[in-house]
Amino acid sequence: MSAAPTYRRVLIKLSGEGLMGEREYGLDPKMLAAIAREISTVHAMGVEVCIVIGGGNIFRGVAGAASGMERASADYMGMLATVINSLALQSALEKTGLHTRVLSAIPMTTVCEPYIRRRAVRHMEKGRIVIFAAGTGNPFFTTDTAAALRAAEMGVGAMMKATQVDGVYSADPLKHPDAERYDRLTYMDVLSRDLQVMDASAISLARENRIPIVVFDLHRAGSLAEVMRGEGTFTIISDDKE
Repeated sequence: MSAAPTYRRVLIKLSGEGLMGEREYGLDPKMLAAIAREISTVHAMGVEVCIVIGGGNIFRGVAGAASGMERASADYMGMLATVINSLALQSALEKTGLHTRVLSAIPMTTVCEPYIRRRAVRHMEKGRIVIFAAGTGNPFFTTDTAAALRAAEMGVGAMMKATQVDGVYSADPLKHPDAERYDRLTYMDVLSRDLQVMDASAISLARENRIPIVVFDLHRAGSLAEVMRGEGTFTIISDDKE
């Protein structure tokens, strides 16, 4: 199979939990370095890359609300957690020699740039990695939805959803070893079967804008580059199973 990348521009959605490595909380420098190497390899293929990171390794708004905190305030705290993760990944990426910009939906100009769509596009055109922080900037929206929104705004060829497993399964394969793995699904398959890949609003937004979602295991070395070439093991969610 050709070594040429399948997509010219992609958005990578990372979970905050994916940055923890073997830790129970916070950030693992080794995991950040490993993710940076994966992204560096894909960037070297000529792919324009933007990233959205969750904040669940530090604070999750839904959990805060469940403990009695006002939901909007809890969500804002979660957004700030994504800024911390974004700055950490920026540092790891720049250690590999990649020029990286963090753009926040919540303005904090002493820390990072404010999100401006045309500026983000221009950064990628110049070969920079762009990390979108602070979700959508609004409470009650997840970083999955933020990823789908930014993917649509950036006009990406696909949204790459990094998970702990090598695709979408009928149930959690870590808890149910007999779970079925899917190679291809439609957006409606995901919604009707409640497969929990991303929240419903993110799936619907991707469907409306015809953005394929590629689900893969980022923790296996070289997996992102393989997926970008259409190789390896992954699940693709699109309008058509064919």
